[in-house]
Amino acid sequence: MTSSARFATENGPKYLQQLCKHFAHKIEVSFDEHRGRALLGPGPMDLAADETGLSVTVSAEDVRGIIEARYIVDKHLVTFAFRDGFSGFTWQLNG
Repeated sequence: MTSSARFATENGPKYLQQLCKHFAHKIEVSFDEHRGRALLGPGPMDLAADETGLSVTVSAEDVRGIIEARYIVDKHLVTFAFRDGFSGFTWQLNG
């Protein structure tokens, strides 16, 4: 299963790097300025950023894992993007 969301912001690359650097202290992460991947407990998280926003896709084996992954991402991005008024993604369940 996957779930995805997008946050419209001029700071997408900044937030991608902040998230990846933060997660790299505990889990396997790879990233550059515009793409990132972190192996969260429930499954992988893929990030894409450009000058118009940050896109996130999380994957997991079941709905419980998707909910957990969404929570992890939202919780951390709320901390990093508070100046942009981020309060959580509007997630789409892809199947």
